[in-house]
Amino acid sequence: MEQHESFFSDPRSFVAIAFVIFFVLFGKKIWGALAAMLDKRADDIRAELAEAQRLRSEAEAMLKDAKARREAALADAKALIEGAKAEAARVATAAAADAEHSAARRERQAMDRIAAAEKAAVDEVRMAAADIATAAAEQVIRTALTAEAGAALVDKAIGGLTAALATKHAA
Repeated sequence: MEQHESFFSDPRSFVAIAFVIFFVLFGKKIWGALAAMLDKRADDIRAELAEAQRLRSEAEAMLKDAKARREAALADAKALIEGAKAEAARVATAAAADAEHSAARRERQAMDRIAAAEKAAVDEVRMAAADIATAAAEQVIRTALTAEAGAALVDKAIGGLTAALATKHAA
C-alpha cells in the first residue's frame, strides 16, 4: 500500500510557498529597479545619439563653410590673373604707341620685348596662382579646414601672390 504525504509535510511545498511569497513581496520592487535601470540606459543612449547628431550637423556646416571659402579663394585667384592680363595688355598698348614714333628697328625690338614680357607675366601669374592654389589645397587637407584656418589660408595666399609676382618681376 502506498502512503500519500500531505502537502505541508513535503519540504518542496514550503520552498514553493516561500518562492511565491518572495515574488509577491519583492517582485514589484525588483521589477521597478530593473525598469528604472533600463530606462536610464535608454535615456543615456538617446542623449548620445542626440550629441552625435549635433556633432554631425556642426561638421557638415564646417565642411560647407570650408567649401565656400575654397571657392572664394579660387575666384580671387582668377580675378588676380585677369587683372594681371589687363595690366599686361595696358602696358603692351602703351609701349606700342611709343614704339610707333621710333625707328623701324627700335619698333621691332620694342614689340619683341613687349610680347616676351606679356608672355612672361602671364606665365608668372599662372605659375604663382598654381603654386598658391596647390599650397592652399594641401594646407586645407591637412588642417581639415577649420574656420580660422580657412581665413588665415586665404589671407596668406593673397599676400603670397603679390610677393611672388614682385620677386619674379625683379628677376
